[in-house]
Amino acid sequence: MALIEFTPQLHRFVDTPRVETPASVLGEGLDAAFAINPRLRGYILDDQGHLRPNVVVFIDGRRARDLRGLTDPLGPHSRVHVLQALSGG
Repeated sequence: MALIEFTPQLHRFVDTPRVETPASVLGEGLDAAFAINPRLRGYILDDQGHLRPNVVVFIDGRRARDLRGLTDPLGPHSRVHVLQALSGG
């Protein structure tokens, strides 16, 4: 099963589960995490269900390409890392 993990920075604001899922695409995998903690959705996706501009997702070390439809494929052994960009002065 694919493994989805979130960065510790995001965990400061909302509980971020580590999720193992049989999902075959990124959107389904994220939905599995949102089912565990629905508040997480607002930190990752905008009102249209697209990745927020300050969120980057890597699947097996490669940056996700479909930031709107979230259709990047996941394999049975994929590792997904969801990162929230840091900002400040």
